[in-house]
Amino acid sequence: MEPSSPCPRRSATSSQVPFLPKHTDISKDQLSFLNQQFRTQEDVLDKAPHLLTALHSRCSDLTSHLLDFQTTLNRRTVSWICRSFSAKTALHNLNLSLQNLSLLTSQRGSGSKKLQKVLGMELPRLAKEVLRIETIRSYLETTLQLEALVGDLEDAVLCFVNSHSGKMFSANPSDSGTKHEKFLQAIKALNDLEVLIDLLKLRPQWHHLLKSVDTRVDKSLVILRRQVFADHRALLASLGWPPKLSTSQIEREKFSGLPNPLVLMQGDKRKSYSNSFLALCAVQHLQTRREKRQLNLLGQNVFKGQLWAIDELVSPIASRLEYHFSKWVDQPELIFALAYKTTWDFIVGVDDVLQPLIDRARLGSYSAKEAWVYAMVQLLSEFLEKRIFYALAERYKEKEIKSEVIESWLHLIDLTVVFDKQIQSLGSSEISLFLGESERVGSPSGSISVLMLFCKRPDWLKIWAKIELENGCKKLKTDLKHERAWLVDDKYQDELHFDTKSEHFLLSTRIDYRAPLIAESALGITWEMVERCQTMPATSARIQFVRSAAVRFLWYFFKVLLLRCKRTEILRDNPDDHAFLPDNPDDHALVRVSGSINAAKYVESKLRQWSDDVNFLEMKVAENDTSGLGKDESTDSSFFGEEIKILAELATNWLMEIISVLLRQFETLSRAFVQKLKHDEQQLEGLTHVEVSAAMDLSISVEFIEPLDVLRSHLVLLRMSLNPKDFLDLWRCVAEGLDRFISCSGFETRDNVSSQFETDMQALFSVFQPFCVRPDAFFPCTRETIKLLKMNKGRR
Repeated sequence: MEPSSPCPRRSATSSQVPFLPKHTDISKDQLSFLNQQFRTQEDVLDKAPHLLTALHSRCSDLTSHLLDFQTTLNRRTVSWICRSFSAKTALHNLNLSLQNLSLLTSQRGSGSKKLQKVLGMELPRLAKEVLRIETIRSYLETTLQLEALVGDLEDAVLCFVNSHSGKMFSANPSDSGTKHEKFLQAIKALNDLEVLIDLLKLRPQWHHLLKSVDTRVDKSLVILRRQVFADHRALLASLGWPPKLSTSQIEREKFSGLPNPLVLMQGDKRKSYSNSFLALCAVQHLQTRREKRQLNLLGQNVFKGQLWAIDELVSPIASRLEYHFSKWVDQPELIFALAYKTTWDFIVGVDDVLQPLIDRARLGSYSAKEAWVYAMVQLLSEFLEKRIFYALAERYKEKEIKSEVIESWLHLIDLTVVFDKQIQSLGSSEISLFLGESERVGSPSGSISVLMLFCKRPDWLKIWAKIELENGCKKLKTDLKHERAWLVDDKYQDELHFDTKSEHFLLSTRIDYRAPLIAESALGITWEMVERCQTMPATSARIQFVRSAAVRFLWYFFKVLLLRCKRTEILRDNPDDHAFLPDNPDDHALVRVSGSINAAKYVESKLRQWSDDVNFLEMKVAENDTSGLGKDESTDSSFFGEEIKILAELATNWLMEIISVLLRQFETLSRAFVQKLKHDEQQLEGLTHVEVSAAMDLSISVEFIEPLDVLRSHLVLLRMSLNPKDFLDLWRCVAEGLDRFISCSGFETRDNVSSQFETDMQALFSVFQPFCVRPDAFFPCTRETIKLLKMNKGRR
C-alpha cells in the first residue's frame, strides 16, 4: 500500500509522534510486502494491529535466537583463543629450548639428552595439540556453516508456506512468481546442505553433528513436501483432472478416446502445471538423494521408486476405476478392457506433455510413457490381488467348488497374459527402470506385469502352479485317448528301399525324429506353461513356477512313456501270450517301443534347445546363486539337465532291450544251423577233399534262411520306425553282437564245410547291405574266422 499523503516533517515538539518514511526510502521488498498485506484502506484498519503484533513476536524470537547464538559463539571463540595462546606459548618455549640447547651443546657438549627429550616427547605432544586445535577449529567452522544453511532453509520454508493461502502455482503470474522464488530458495538451501553434508562423510567421528542436522532438515523437508503435494493436487483439480470415465462404451465393446486435460492446457495454466511438476521432481530428487546417502551408510540398497508426479495423476483415477472394477468382479474381461482403454487414452498426452518436463528436470533415467504404464498396471495388479485372487485362493480350499475356482483362475490368467502383451506393445524395456534390483535381474523382457502380485504371494504362486499342472495333465490324458496320439507322419513310412547316401542325421523336427504326435502335444503344453509366466518380473518366482508346473508335467509325460514301454515288456513275461516272447518279438511291440524311444529323443532335443535360450540360462544362473553353487561348482549348466539325463537313459535302456531281444531271437533260430554245421563237420572227417568237393553243391544252408529272414524283416521294420541316429546305433550293435556270437561258436571246419560257412556268412552280410556299403567291416571276428578256415583249406 502506498502512502496517500506526504510524510510530515519531524519537529522538536513532536519528536515522539510516529511518521511515515518517504516513498523513495522504502525498498522493493518492503513495498511488495506492504502491497501484499494492505490492498485497501479497510485492510490497514483491520490487519495493521495483528500484523504489528506478529512482527514484534517474530522480531523478539529472532533477537532471542541471535543472542543465544552470539553467546555460544563468544564462549567457543574464547575457548579457542585460550587454546591458541597455549599453543603459541608452547611454540615460544620450544624456540627458547632449542636456543638454550645450542648454547649448552657448544659450551658443555651435554645437550644431546635434552634434544632427545624435546624430539621424542615434547615435539610429538605439541604436534598432537596443534592437530587437536585444528580439528576443533574445523568443527566450529563447519558447525557455523551448517547452522547458517539450516537457518536459511527453515526461513525459506517458513516464508514459502506463509506466502500463499492455499495454491502455490496459481494462474496469477504476480502471485506464482513470488511463491516460486521462495520455493527455489528452499531448494537451493537443501542442495547447499547436501553438498556440505557429503563432506562430513569423510569425518565419521562427527556423526552426532550429522544426525542433528539431518533431523532438522527432515522436519523442514516434510513441511515443504506436504505443501508442494497439496498445491499440486489443487492445481490438478482446477485443470479438471481426472476426467470422467465412460464405462458404457466398455460394456458395449465400443471404444472412443477420452479428452485429456493435460493436452488441453494452454498459456498460464500450462506454465503453472510445468512449475508444479518441476517442483515435485526437485523435491523427489532431493529426498531420493538423502535416502541414498543414509541407506548407503547402513549398507543397504536404494529402491528407485515411481515418479511422484505420475502417481499424482494415477491416484485420483484409481478411485474411479476401482468403483467400476468392483461392479465387474464376476466379469474380469471388462476390468482388463477398462484398464487398457484408460492407459491407452492418456499415454500419448502423458508422453507429449510430461516427457519434455522430465527432460528439463534432468531425470534422464525416467520415461513418462513407461512410468504411466507402470503405474496403471500396478493399480490393476493391486485390485486383482485384494478383490479377486484373495477370494479365489480362499475358495480353492473348498473341495465342493474347487473345479469352478480352477476354471475362474485359469480364465483370469488368460486375460492377464493377453493384457500384458497389449501393455508391452505400449511401452518398452525402459519399464525395468521402475523395478527393484531383485525383481529386475533375470527378467526376460525387463517389463512390468500384472503377475507381479504372485511375487509377493508365494502361497498363491504354488496354487497357480498346481492348477496349471492339473490342467496340463488333463489335456495330455485327453490327447492320449485320441486314435492318432501315437501315429507318426513319416516320409519313409511306405518306402521299402533306402538310399544311404541321401539319409541325413541332422535331426531337428518331429518328422526327422519320427516321434509320435503325442510328443509334440506334451511339448506344446509345457511351453504354454512356460510362456504364461514369462512376464513375471521376479526371476525367483519364475523359477519356482516353471519347476512346480512345467518340469513336473514333463516328469508326468516321462512316466507315460515308461509305462507304455513296460506294458510291452509285460507281454514278454506272460506265458499265455507269445506275441512278444524273447524268441518271437512281433512287429506291433517293436513299433510301440520305437515310438517311445523317438518321443524321448525328440523331447530331449527340444529341452536342449530351450536350455540354450537366454531366459533359461539366466534362470539357471540365478538358481545356482540361490543354492550357493558357483559356475565351476555346478555339475550341469542346463536348466533341464536332470530331465535330459533321464530321457537319454530311458531311450538308451529300451534301445538296448530291442538289441538284446533281436540277438536272443537270432541265437534261438540259428541254433539248429550251428548244430547241423558241426554235425556235418564230424561226418566228413574221414573223407578226402576231392570226394567231398565233387559230392556237394554249395548254397545257403536251409537252417540259416529263417534267422536271416526274420532278422532282415525286423531290421527293415525298425528302419522305418526308429529315428536315423538310434537305428544307426542299433544295427551296428546288432552286427557287433552277431559277430561275437559267431566267433564264439567254435567252428573248425575244413574243405566244403568251410566253404559252406563262408557262403552263409556272406548271406548274413547281405542283410546289412541296405544300411552300409561294406557290411563285412562290422564283422571283424567273422572275417578273421573265414580267413583262418581258408588258410587251413590251403594247407590240406
